[in-house]
Amino acid sequence: MKKEKIVIFDTTLRDGEQSPGATLNHQEKMIIANQLAKLGVDVIEAGFPVASPGDFKAIKEIGETIKGPRVAALARCLEKDIDSAAAALKNAKNPRMHVFLATSPIHMKYKLKKSPKEIIALGVQGVKMAKDNFDDIEFSPEDASRTKPKFLFEILEKVIDAGATTVNIPDTVGYAQPYEFAMLIKSIKENVPNIDDATISVHCHNDLGLAVANSLEAVRNGARQVECTINGIGERAGNASLEEIVMSLKTRKDHFGFSTGIKTREIYNASKMVSDFTGLIVQPNKAVVGRNAFAHEAGIHQHGMLSSRECYEIMDPKMIGLKTELVIGKHSGKHAVKKVLNNLGYRLTKEQLKQISAKIKSLADKQKHVMREDIIAIANDVTQQLSKEERIIELDEIVVMTGNRIMPTATVSLIVDGKMVGGLGKGVGPVDAVSRAIFSVVGSGVSLKEYNLKAITGGTDALAEVAIKVEDKKKNTYSAGAINEDVIMASAKALIKGANKVLNFERSKKKKRGKGK
Repeated sequence: MKKEKIVIFDTTLRDGEQSPGATLNHQEKMIIANQLAKLGVDVIEAGFPVASPGDFKAIKEIGETIKGPRVAALARCLEKDIDSAAAALKNAKNPRMHVFLATSPIHMKYKLKKSPKEIIALGVQGVKMAKDNFDDIEFSPEDASRTKPKFLFEILEKVIDAGATTVNIPDTVGYAQPYEFAMLIKSIKENVPNIDDATISVHCHNDLGLAVANSLEAVRNGARQVECTINGIGERAGNASLEEIVMSLKTRKDHFGFSTGIKTREIYNASKMVSDFTGLIVQPNKAVVGRNAFAHEAGIHQHGMLSSRECYEIMDPKMIGLKTELVIGKHSGKHAVKKVLNNLGYRLTKEQLKQISAKIKSLADKQKHVMREDIIAIANDVTQQLSKEERIIELDEIVVMTGNRIMPTATVSLIVDGKMVGGLGKGVGPVDAVSRAIFSVVGSGVSLKEYNLKAITGGTDALAEVAIKVEDKKKNTYSAGAINEDVIMASAKALIKGANKVLNFERSKKKKRGKGK
């Protein structure tokens, strides 16, 4: 018997991007959207168009070019939001409009300052306005898990009558417990007369570490769409993790009896891509995609693994696309590199492909093995490069002096707006000294807030991957990353990329102020 399908609604590009410091540029969004399509998600929530021109542009292009998934745009139940979403999705191949409105007593009283009656009227009006533009309409009563059940049943009934085809039940602040959330979904099935005219969806946050558990309990009790993100990224403690939801349903199909359309062998590629682009490092013990997810150190575990992998592994690493075989070397040409990266979801320009191939050959000359992870890291580094116009600062030379009896000191020669400028920095370590030297040129108020370093494939000759967050004097945060065989060079490149992002933002603001005069 064919298993009933659970719709996977991915909100990495909307809710996931709201993670502090995880802002994505347009090209990064397009690459991730292509990978999500290859992964087989049913819906891509591409952004919140009224929030920024960048979101609007990304939603428009994703909707017009991505094949397969529906593309959703988020809007409040406000005319300006819905008009913006309608314009962004106007030429989309498979559009969905997602409207939301808070319904919990605390939100109605303090945020919206509206009565329950007014909230119902606004919800119905918002769905009807959305329905004037598209057939596929999703409605979310924000903070549903803290909404009074009777009122929740009433507004759901009204918005379904108005044309909502999906009703999403958000546990907005991660407040619900699994049994409690299960009973909420069950009660909606039992108390909303027209509920069979819409799909029940859930959107769970992870503030108490229960987003996946709540989502799965909701599925068992009638939800047929789950909203989630790659690596579980999102505001505060994040969202339900796509890979954990999907692999739970797949691994325990005997328990759930449902299927998804996800091509699980693309999970690892998606996880690595999102981690690299956002600068949000996946914790080593993260379920399914963490570095230690398939590692076994204890002697008794190793003995069991040697006898049979099933002793301590409930999933085969190959199921999520985790491979360690060599895929390319210094004698491989651009066509081979292109094929490998196309299979991973990358769509590259001729210049990007040329740069990636050159970097792979250079790396292969320095270390014996070029691993799949190395290639992904190099591709991500190249595709995240700033344009020529965005490179206000470029590195000319860097010299670092360090030792056990001297204070680490760095001198840098930077090209700033075409002119050579020198910087000097001292710090508690060589990276600290380099950051101080670079920021001495950038100006006061810019500081390094977060620094993460990892070896991509292990060993002393491995590529070093650096992910940083820098902060300007207004407390705006910017993510940047870089790779290099040398830790200091990788750090310097990431720091300069972060500094350029700060300067580009400041200059764009000055231009806007100038136009406004």
